[in-house]
Amino acid sequence: MDERNSSTAKSHKVLLINRGSGAFSGVVDVLSFDVAEILLETELGMLLIKGHDLHVNRLSLEKGEIDIEGRIDSLAYSDVKSAGKQAESLLGRLFK
Repeated sequence: MDERNSSTAKSHKVLLINRGSGAFSGVVDVLSFDVAEILLETELGMLLIKGHDLHVNRLSLEKGEIDIEGRIDSLAYSDVKSAGKQAESLLGRLFK
């Protein structure tokens, strides 16, 4: 495989249906999740999903896909470097 193709092959898709369910592709890792927020590392940066009664219905990291249900209030993206530090500090605070 050519390196140029692998760097441009990054893909991330979001399908949001009536703010009640969402299907996301291009997911690299799930850094944290609870009923109020889910933090995902995607091919194109960090994605913070906030809402109420959030549940992960399906997760396939091999395919890079996740399906979520619940009331989705916001989707916020950030760079991998800055959000990764924020995620580490959040996880560090949780496990103190």
